Amino acid sequence: MILNDLHPEEFVETTRQAEAAGVRTVFTYDHLSWRDLRDGPWYNAVPLLAAAAIATERVRLGTLVASPNYRHPVTFAHEVMTLDQLSGGRFELGVGAGTSAHDASVLGVPARSPRERQDRFEEWTLLLRNLLTHRVTDETGPHYTAHDARNIPGPVHGRIPLTVAAAGPRGMRFAARTGDVWVTYGSEEPDAQDPVENAIARFTGPIARFDTIDGAVGVRKMALLSLDERGAFTDYPRFAAALADAGFDEVCVHWPRDDGRGMPAAVLEQVLELSRE
Repeated sequence: MILNDLHPEEFVETTRQAEAAGVRTVFTYDHLSWRDLRDGPWYNAVPLLAAAAIATERVRLGTLVASPNYRHPVTFAHEVMTLDQLSGGRFELGVGAGTSAHDASVLGVPARSPRERQDRFEEWTLLLRNLLTHRVTDETGPHYTAHDARNIPGPVHGRIPLTVAAAGPRGMRFAARTGDVWVTYGSEEPDAQDPVENAIARFTGPIARFDTIDGAVGVRKMALLSLDERGAFTDYPRFAAALADAGFDEVCVHWPRDDGRGMPAAVLEQVLELSRE
């Protein structure tokens, strides 16, 4: 994960560094502003990823996650298709329902309950998927309409891998039947002083619940560490082994930052070495 607060030139250079280090995918957030960084520089995910697509050759690129909070599926599908073409078919589309934070209110729409956000998200995601797999789409739903929407030539490989974020039972069921990958932040926000045992427990509980859902077999599982996660890095080999034993296929960490947040620079090589095994 490389955050959008980097100047585009620095974002591209950091993506090149991650590619050279051998990581599989570079993700970025898809927000208009984000948490305690919202009063500083913050750049849009689509042009950042477009620049990175042109500047790299192998590493996959994606959103983690885009949401309906300010994106319409028709226009966003066209952007995603173009990003996939720019990258030569290396795009990974991560999606989520969106929170009730600033992105949800920036367009002046009324506040929605969690159930209403999930209703909207499911319609948004299914329409987005249809737009990305059909040349022409006509659909009308409670929230979105696509009238004679063209998406030509479409993704390089005919479809784009879909990663679905989910925490609650309904969201997990939707991820299991819709996504290629399920991603979770874990059961709660970590405390900076948490030991590695707490970091492990935050993820093993959710995956145990996810694995009981019909359709979960065959869906890849990803753990996304928060920007301020520290416990996992106090003994990262133990953390990674425990998550692998629990059934996780991938761990996504924040690339080291100048402000000291994200993955500690001191453990970068250790994390990279484990990812190569």
